[in-house]
Amino acid sequence: MNNVILVGRLTKTPTLEELDEEKKRTIIDIAVPRNYRNSEGMYEADFIRCVLWNGIAQNTSKYCKIGDAIALRGRLQTRSYNDEEGNKKYITEVIAQSISFVAPSTKEEKKE
Repeated sequence: MNNVILVGRLTKTPTLEELDEEKKRTIIDIAVPRNYRNSEGMYEADFIRCVLWNGIAQNTSKYCKIGDAIALRGRLQTRSYNDEEGNKKYITEVIAQSISFVAPSTKEEKKE
């Protein structure tokens, strides 16, 4: 079974990419805090790349912004590609199956 559940904050405001008329994608990074403190007494976080498709991508890019807390359920996916120099690179990402909007950002937005 390949099932991932993450709760964290968006590290940037999601942007919707329209790949064609039917395919829409948003790539987000979620800062997920670890449940223990480091040697300096601070909580560290893992920054996890997540790919959202179509309806989930549209709603997330429409209603979420940097700093918002979300809960995401999905699956892990690994893939490879060749970079500009021809070196094979591997990437692991979460493919979102559902998202819940938990809380807005705690920071006040600056008004211009």
